[in-house]
Amino acid sequence: MDFFPLINEAFKLWWLITLILVLGIRKSPWFKGIFGEALVKFRAKLSLPAETYHAIHNVTLPTPDGSTQIDHIFVCPFGIFVVETKNIKGWIFGAENQAQWTQQIFKQSFKFQNPLRQNYKHVKALEAALNVPTSAIHSVVVFVGDSTFKTPMPPNVTCGGGYIRYIKSFHEPVLSECFASAGNGESGLLS
Repeated sequence: MDFFPLINEAFKLWWLITLILVLGIRKSPWFKGIFGEALVKFRAKLSLPAETYHAIHNVTLPTPDGSTQIDHIFVCPFGIFVVETKNIKGWIFGAENQAQWTQQIFKQSFKFQNPLRQNYKHVKALEAALNVPTSAIHSVVVFVGDSTFKTPMPPNVTCGGGYIRYIKSFHEPVLSECFASAGNGESGLLS
């Protein structure tokens, strides 16, 4: 059997095959996570002065039950900010103490783990690794994408660039300048 005509027709449809692949990848949870984290990283690079706020991204730390991955850490004299990124669209319902939150898109509802609880594990792992007081570490959750909170959220749960305002709202130094500047990786801290 001659496969050349079949292959020739497939090459004519290369753009359709490429489009289907790109759309499939773009809708995947993996891509949404990577894209959301890139948005947060980019906005922080533009809005948080590097001489004050030292950024560390995609940090994996050991935990008693394995390991945990932290999206972003910002170290400055005003504390250590542990940022969890959620690239979710739709209406978001949840409370600080609920185990599960709800995402609603039109008439469909989806449950997901309370990101504050997820970030609590990150904070505890970082606290153990650095041996710093709990009061110096701040948990921050940022939703990117087209999401709207439909229930009151604590100040450390934000949409879009709200996490920048939250981080910049801290003005009282809690870490020594030496420790805060070590967060840039030069001394091996968190690197």
